[in-house]
Amino acid sequence: MASGEYAVVADGLVKRYGQRHVVDGVDLAVPTGAIYGVLGPNGAGKTTTLRMTLGIIEPDAGTRRVLGTSHPREAGDRTGYLPEERGLYPSMSARDAVAFMGALRGLDWRTGRARAAEMLEGAGLGHAVDQKIRKLSKGMAQLVQLLGAVVHRPELLVLDEPFSGLDPVNQERLEALILAERDRGATILFSTHVMQHAQRLCDRLAIIAGGRRRFEGTVDEARATLPQQVHYVPNDPASEVADMLPPTAVRSGEGWRFELPREGIEGLLRRLIEAGHGIKGLSIERPGLHDAFVRIVGQTGSDTPAEQIA
Repeated sequence: MASGEYAVVADGLVKRYGQRHVVDGVDLAVPTGAIYGVLGPNGAGKTTTLRMTLGIIEPDAGTRRVLGTSHPREAGDRTGYLPEERGLYPSMSARDAVAFMGALRGLDWRTGRARAAEMLEGAGLGHAVDQKIRKLSKGMAQLVQLLGAVVHRPELLVLDEPFSGLDPVNQERLEALILAERDRGATILFSTHVMQHAQRLCDRLAIIAGGRRRFEGTVDEARATLPQQVHYVPNDPASEVADMLPPTAVRSGEGWRFELPREGIEGLLRRLIEAGHGIKGLSIERPGLHDAFVRIVGQTGSDTPAEQIA
């Protein structure tokens, strides 16, 4: 691809704190107009990678190019950023908070306040336009801050763990806002460790573990790193069925689950039918992104607890 086809390019980013490599040679290439996810367990180096990409902190090695410039801060007014640490002035109204964040990116105050009211209404927060931030729930305040990051209509929107702490209703609202920004023409770069959002939203993604990039590609390509799974339910649930299935087969409800054999499923099904077990139910499914993520991260030898990658 030509350089203009990428909104963000990072090559070999490194960040050290003392003897510890928080980020150790990460590459990113975010296509213009795409939704791109940076996935990884807590402590993987996602936030540091995003901050280096935006020029908030300087890398110890490596280069980055944002919206055509190798000096990311020069693209600041064309970029929107939602940091992991949320922060709004509690005495401001929701409308003024959004307009203020736009003003920091060069948007005039009057236009910002007009857009803010319209955007708050569209996000289901019309009733809160003139409410003080301190009066809003955490989820509502987080949506206000996101609107502040996009009110100036940036070309690039960077979101660090945007779904953290949100209830399901506000998670859906946030997903809708992200999709609306993509449809407007913005490029979206966000980090998360929650796979369900990445699976629904991402055009491409990178998986980071231990400060290094372990995978880059589409959701389907990530899922394809694992074999397809067969769920077989026989008409006859006699114990002899298990003897005919692959050794990895495990019970699942009325049937069994096992990896799709390399030679395919046809021969096995023929033998099961000939033996009189029949087929009451059969499905062949590709594992989800969560399973692929756990496998890819696990291959790095990460000792991250399972609950941090759920």
